[in-house]
Amino acid sequence: MTEQPFSTAALRGAVDLSQLSPRPGAPSGGAAPQAASDGSGGGVPGRSGALVQVTDETFESVVNASLTTPVVLVLWSPQLPESLTHLRELAERARTSGGRFQVAGVDVAGSPGILQALTPVLQQVFGQVSSLPVVMGLLSGQPMPFYLGVQPMEQVDQLLEKFLEAAVTNAVTGRVEVGDDEGVPGEQPDEGEQTPELPPLHQEAYDAIDRGDWAGAIAAYEKALEQDPADELARLGLGQVRLLERTSTMDLTAVRQAAAERPDDVQAQIDAADVDLVGGHVEDGFGRLVEAVRRSSGEDRDRARNHLLGLFDVIGSQDERVGKARRALMSALY
Repeated sequence: MTEQPFSTAALRGAVDLSQLSPRPGAPSGGAAPQAASDGSGGGVPGRSGALVQVTDETFESVVNASLTTPVVLVLWSPQLPESLTHLRELAERARTSGGRFQVAGVDVAGSPGILQALTPVLQQVFGQVSSLPVVMGLLSGQPMPFYLGVQPMEQVDQLLEKFLEAAVTNAVTGRVEVGDDEGVPGEQPDEGEQTPELPPLHQEAYDAIDRGDWAGAIAAYEKALEQDPADELARLGLGQVRLLERTSTMDLTAVRQAAAERPDDVQAQIDAADVDLVGGHVEDGFGRLVEAVRRSSGEDRDRARNHLLGLFDVIGSQDERVGKARRALMSALY
């Protein structure tokens, strides 16, 4: 199995996925695969369904979904039954994981634009693309090639676990809603069966994320938490979207330089901690703010402490790095 290091930064700029945005009047990239032959795929990107089938026209929604939910992209062909079988196996893993990631299937014959956009990075990693399926991850809009051809599921399970660890590191921890029998090879939902709907405010937040409307997504999650303070998914989603909004316009080099030059500037350390988390350097970001708490006092100390507590919500209280940082914070405070 060929694996690529799980670093979004390593592939940043390697392939331009924006070229797949829908164009007014653009012809369809090919007929959508029939449910009877593709093992279903009627989910909604980043929202519901262990498996969703995508085309050139809908691929942008999958890329946007990967900002908050891990996506495993599978390029397959109906002419190669083994690639379809492997697609279904991966969808089953997504289902049994409780929706920790979503599988996006791409019929390469029907969606040539997706394959064309991904070819540079695939060639960089694999050289010649000589077999299907092609399996890769998407985190925060960045592609991570995994392997070519059908691989033993024991090895795939190990790779998926690493992928999900990387997703947590990069604060991409959203889930999709999945059914008990969804994604099982050979089983189809009843024709009248409806995809589970998200709560209205969660749906509103996802729609805003798809549009790149961070403020709209934040407002929707805040309303959800007002209605139900115990809504854990809304709390995690709110933290993640706030982080994405804050860092979306930052000059990363300038932020890091400012933090290095002004170690006592609490705002500079806060900005750098945000950049650390987006870049996957979770412990560095936490440690930076713990040190800012230790060095500061008064309002500055409160700002650093409160921001650190907010970043804990982005990663999740069950993460051992959060527990370690909490203990360090208590030591710095007292």
